[in-house]
Amino acid sequence: MIRLKDYSTRSPEGISKDDIKKEFKEICDKISDLQYKMMAEKKHSLLVIFQGMDSSGKDGATKNVFGECGPAGVNVYSFKKPTEEEFAHDFLWRAHKIVPAKGMIHIFNRSHYEDILIQRVHGWIDEERVNRRINSINAFEELLEYDNHTTILKFYLHLSKDRQKEKLQERIDLPRKHFKHNPNDWKERELWDKYMECYEDAINRCNAIPWIIAPVDQRWYRNYFIAKKVLETLEKLDPKFPEMEKE
Repeated sequence: MIRLKDYSTRSPEGISKDDIKKEFKEICDKISDLQYKMMAEKKHSLLVIFQGMDSSGKDGATKNVFGECGPAGVNVYSFKKPTEEEFAHDFLWRAHKIVPAKGMIHIFNRSHYEDILIQRVHGWIDEERVNRRINSINAFEELLEYDNHTTILKFYLHLSKDRQKEKLQERIDLPRKHFKHNPNDWKERELWDKYMECYEDAINRCNAIPWIIAPVDQRWYRNYFIAKKVLETLEKLDPKFPEMEKE
């Protein structure tokens, strides 16, 4: 049973920020090399899911961890309010049509989990539908892993409530971040406890593919933590350049 309060939102004590940043650069270079091999091999694919509260760093993690990768092999999708077309389909339709093909890395900035998080927090769906959707999500993710050789990494970006307040205030105080400011983010913050309850339930019950709890109060450690998990995953896949076919 995962309880978020038992997990720190900060880096372990005693580690060197300078050393971590140096190692992070080396990790990103290795990720780029393995991503290129995976794209050439076309045997496996990787789906990275970032879920977290507003200002937990989903955009920043994407930019920093995958910034060295070849753009032809990486696609990023941001899950916003469903369109009319998406509302006309089942809730997994918009996710299923953009999962990665073999050789690709796809990143979901938010994801199909929004349909059992924000909708549940606001009471837009009842608990019977929540339970059915949880079962569907587990089946969907198992399908991708076992039928299409898609490895899934699900990161919950674990942000403290105090740190979120600081980051949201920056969007008001710093002109270069004004474009990120959304008054609704402050309203959603008032529902923090309910969000934590729903996140914990999703993490514990949507566990056909286990979640990774990433501490994100410090951006430099967030980037390193996520990059290290991505590298470990790609190394296990061990992609190789295919040999040239004989004429």
